[in-house]
Amino acid sequence: MLSLFRKYRLVRQGYACEKTRRTAQESEFKRMLEESSEVKWVLLLVFAAGLATLIFWGAQPNQAQRCLLGLLILVTAAAQLWVSLPQTFADNSRLALVFGVLLMHLTAVKVILELMEAGTISFVFGPLMLPYAFAPLILSTLLGRNHGLFASVFASLWASILLRNIDPIQLVMSLISGFVAVFVTLQVRARVQLVKAGCYVGLAVWLLALCFQLIEIYPSNLSDTPWKLVLQQTALSFGVAIGCAIVVSGTLPLLESAFDITTAIFWREKGDLNHPLLKRLSTEAPGTYFHSIQVGQLASEAAEAIQADADFCHTAALFHDIGKLVKPEYFVENQAEGENPHEHLTPSMSALIIMAHVKEGVNLAVEYKLNRQIIDVIQQHHGNSVVWYFYQRALGMKDEALRQGKIANLREEDVPDVEESTFRYPGPLPQTKEAAIISLADSVESASRSLEKPTPQRIEELVERILSSRIEDGQLDDCDLSFKELRTIAESFTATLQSMLHRRIKYPKVEKGDDDDEDQPPTPKTDRIKIRAA
Repeated sequence: MLSLFRKYRLVRQGYACEKTRRTAQESEFKRMLEESSEVKWVLLLVFAAGLATLIFWGAQPNQAQRCLLGLLILVTAAAQLWVSLPQTFADNSRLALVFGVLLMHLTAVKVILELMEAGTISFVFGPLMLPYAFAPLILSTLLGRNHGLFASVFASLWASILLRNIDPIQLVMSLISGFVAVFVTLQVRARVQLVKAGCYVGLAVWLLALCFQLIEIYPSNLSDTPWKLVLQQTALSFGVAIGCAIVVSGTLPLLESAFDITTAIFWREKGDLNHPLLKRLSTEAPGTYFHSIQVGQLASEAAEAIQADADFCHTAALFHDIGKLVKPEYFVENQAEGENPHEHLTPSMSALIIMAHVKEGVNLAVEYKLNRQIIDVIQQHHGNSVVWYFYQRALGMKDEALRQGKIANLREEDVPDVEESTFRYPGPLPQTKEAAIISLADSVESASRSLEKPTPQRIEELVERILSSRIEDGQLDDCDLSFKELRTIAESFTATLQSMLHRRIKYPKVEKGDDDDEDQPPTPKTDRIKIRAA
């Protein structure tokens, strides 16, 4: 109640807005579903029921024994997830995705096997029509190679149970084709790469079929080789694999949205500069737009150097300062020569406007339905750091007021104190490596604009001073960056800035008077802390 009265008073005085700020909050019900052990058991039982249905579908020998074998493999699969991929086992939505995709894979296999039994599909073509790479392709692209390998192994084991006679050739073909699908999708950044992966899988299936004489070519007597059949089998091997890749490519957006998963493909598509917010930024705040692009380049190359998510860093950096769209003229990169609205404001009010761009950025991000991870970066990219320029300006004004107060015989306590907390961002601190990299890249890029003579030595000293001050201020306390990674990030920043701020040809000067003193970045003066590999 008191907070409501306080907000009402601030609104009347013009220091607050009547509107309620948008927030992105996770519902308690959704969190309960994600963590509930009962839901986990239900998911495993649903998969077990689906697997049993596929085993008992159609006439095949020893169905009860096969069903028991399938359930034992399910227990092994659950134990493997719990030990090797505990985060996936703990997250019910990820668990549903893994076993849901596997069930789809096995259903497709069972349908083809039943069509072969019915005589609709010839046994000459049937083994080449099985979608060996479907589950490995999806899970490897969405969740990473470990999940792809998991899908390849257990999909192959369960598929072998669905066969009338457990065939080691089909098991080996399924395993190897799945492994190929995983290893060719380690760095998928465009949908066309999935089609290329399908080509590789098709080639693997064709070679394996040739080795196991599912495709018969007689080298000693080529004239007796049924070339028409060989061409049909070859086309089928590649066609099914490429068709699987196309289906996976079309399914990915639905799965990403349904299970709140982001991939390199997703981040590359979201980083399109034609996004409405980025188009607004380019026209309404061009200085911030150019700054964001350079921060994206710095952050993505540093992230790649330490094997973090470079695509996410690039995309999130493009949006990290969108809050400046609300009052772009109050930020130095958007100000014209000689125009500075802060000259008419108190330091505390200027700091309030500067810090507000974080909250305004979150507001715009929620309004435009940006990803939650991008919103987190917007909130965290300044941590709880100090708006240093206006804090120092406030301290200077206080000192001046004290000097004048001595002349007017004023007491020291009559001069308002300057609280550092007033000039600190609300936080939180960067929580991930990617958020920390973007935060550091933002500071480094902003400070680099003050370098009139960007020699390699000055750039290196600037980067080291920025990183040292961030460490000393505790801005990196909540992320898991090591000192070795910080050293690598510093080296990457230095190399990238040298290419951005490359030395230009010097033309003859008409007037003299250049100052050769080194420019200081807008960071606190602290003793340099050497960032060494620990």
